[in-house]
Amino acid sequence: MNLSNSDRQIAIATGTRADWGLLLPLAQELRTRGHEPLIMATHAHFFDELGMTVNEIIADGFTPACRILTSRVPAEAMADTTVGFAGHLSELQPGALVILGDRFEMLGAASAAVLSNVPIVHIAGGNVTLGAFDNSIRNAISQMATLHLPETDKCGERLASMGIAPERIVVAGSPGVYNALNINLLSLSELEESLHFQLGDDFLLATMHAATLDTVPPLQQMTNFLDGLRIHLNEFPNRRLILTYPNSDSDTTLLIKAIEDFKTEFPERILTIPSLGRVRYLSAAALCRAVIGNSSSGIEETPSLGIPTLDIGNRQSGRERGEGVMHCEGDAESISKALHEVTSERFREIAGKASNPYFKENTPARQADFCLSLL
Repeated sequence: MNLSNSDRQIAIATGTRADWGLLLPLAQELRTRGHEPLIMATHAHFFDELGMTVNEIIADGFTPACRILTSRVPAEAMADTTVGFAGHLSELQPGALVILGDRFEMLGAASAAVLSNVPIVHIAGGNVTLGAFDNSIRNAISQMATLHLPETDKCGERLASMGIAPERIVVAGSPGVYNALNINLLSLSELEESLHFQLGDDFLLATMHAATLDTVPPLQQMTNFLDGLRIHLNEFPNRRLILTYPNSDSDTTLLIKAIEDFKTEFPERILTIPSLGRVRYLSAAALCRAVIGNSSSGIEETPSLGIPTLDIGNRQSGRERGEGVMHCEGDAESISKALHEVTSERFREIAGKASNPYFKENTPARQADFCLSLL
């Protein structure tokens, strides 16, 4: 599909540690084909309390073509990215802008691209997450996009039902699943050495973000989560825990304080960390007893590692999932009960055999082919 005769570069927008890890395989694929991508870094990549993850981009061998700083307040951040991307898109003149998912700062980037006449390639449209405002943002970006790279067949069908022409949709699979199956993961001893923390062979990997459309406030969501963990850790005194910080969907100050206060109750058993980075996160996911919380990574990537996931609360409500993913409500009692079940040998056996609807062969190559059709 030749929609343009331009020889311009492909730009890639990234605003968090999570989306960069998912966009890296595409960036590398473009580079191997002689098309150096323009990395447009913004928002949470520049927050000290979240690990200054712009350094992860640099460590992966890519120097951002621009750095767009934003407010920490979601609505203000969206406005900042609209202004920032408008200026840099005018300067860089890319042939297309790749946007992944459903973040509010990416809605600003998409708006700037549309008004700058820069085609958008949207990855992971057609998903459903009814517990967060991400859902409406994702659909808005889909309506602005020129080409679509959904992760599953059902997501592709959902995009078509929104009036998007089938020839503008290629089901490419999840880049996170590609990472999980293709990255050289760390051994337990290597992971422990990297983290300077003894995990042993019985630990959990946890991430709890704010469910922004929940009637329960984010701090209470986190408190309920930690209360459920407390019950579980007291029941299993040898079990350890890696607890990563939430993303910037809401003010993280009180959420991070709650996490750090909780750590003091089990100082030898809990590791808290702003960001593990892609390799350490997937390594921990492959080695742990279960992945827990409400991150999409537990639903998409973890099943391809054969590890159980406990999806908590309504943040990911509506998202397609395999049999290795268990769901529970967000109160402490439900979490404690579900943790007992998801870490059982019975459920671990189920997860080890379950298929993953987010898997497709050669995801980065499929994505690159479609992106380059715009040039």
